Amino acid sequence: MNREKPTPPANSECCESECSPCVWDTYFEELKTWNAEQAALKESETQKNKTEST
Repeated sequence: MNREKPTPPANSECCESECSPCVWDTYFEELKTWNAEQAALKESETQKNKTEST
């Protein structure tokens, strides 16, 4: 499943009080997961194309 790339928090969403987790921590974790999913999808598509062309 290809989901949308996470949207960074708006400037007003971070209170700069060093919350744990900060909205930025959550965003970067979601972005890391999304990037890994995209890499896996790309690899899967590459493997599929290689299989179909042989």
